[in-house]
Amino acid sequence: MPSSDPPIDPQLTENYDPDLESYDSQEPPSVTRFSPEEEASLLSESNAQKSQANQLFSTSQYSQAIGEYDKALSSCPNYLDYEIAVLKSNIAACHLKLEDWKSAVDSATAAIESLERLSPEKKAEKKGDAERNGGDDEVVEIEGDGEEAEKELASLRLSDQRKDDILRIRAKALMRRAKAKSELGGWGNLQGAEEDYKLLSQLPNLPVADKRIVQKALASLPPLINAAKEKEMGDMMGKLKELGNGILKPFGLSTDNFKMTKDEASGGYSMQFNQGN
Repeated sequence: MPSSDPPIDPQLTENYDPDLESYDSQEPPSVTRFSPEEEASLLSESNAQKSQANQLFSTSQYSQAIGEYDKALSSCPNYLDYEIAVLKSNIAACHLKLEDWKSAVDSATAAIESLERLSPEKKAEKKGDAERNGGDDEVVEIEGDGEEAEKELASLRLSDQRKDDILRIRAKALMRRAKAKSELGGWGNLQGAEEDYKLLSQLPNLPVADKRIVQKALASLPPLINAAKEKEMGDMMGKLKELGNGILKPFGLSTDNFKMTKDEASGGYSMQFNQGN
């Protein structure tokens, strides 16, 4: 049954229209599908639990909301990747509010992986290529006529709408994951955040507010990434030096006998031996 999201930060949670039709996807052969009646019943139960979670979120009860979203996931058939992605993405929103950055990354990644099983971005790229080439590759022939043709056209419009919904939710999940990785910090996380923001910068229908966030992040991240890289490289060299001193000490040597010179072009290091006095 339909529900509406609470009025919350669009960067943090999905303000989606809950059209919970099943989406035909390539599920593994081991997945057992429910009958249409059973699926509808499970989705109704899942949607009711999701509505409760949304209400908890709107009153800042984020931990409790996570519990309700988890219940909604348990009720939702595990082959409905779109519905699962929406729930995982909203769980990521809760973790962001709780400043549990690692859990936010994990939940947002799970949402993105669910959507990737539907591969909408590849279809969108194909559609974009077709439009640039005059649209010949995207011509769809309607085989029926009259009422049958109207049904086929309605089915195509619904399919296109679902693809748009998938791309929109994917953008939301990427925004949340990028935010969480930025907050986690560190060379690898900051690089991952930059990669997500670069993907977001290529999306044609990103909301204006999100575009500003993406542009600001892409401008501020490079020096932060470089600083984190230098720090981690320095920490690693310090640990290697400590280890080396332990090995060399019995021979009356230390790492001070070896001069490390950084190659600014490649970022690598070369070593020269200096016996000393």
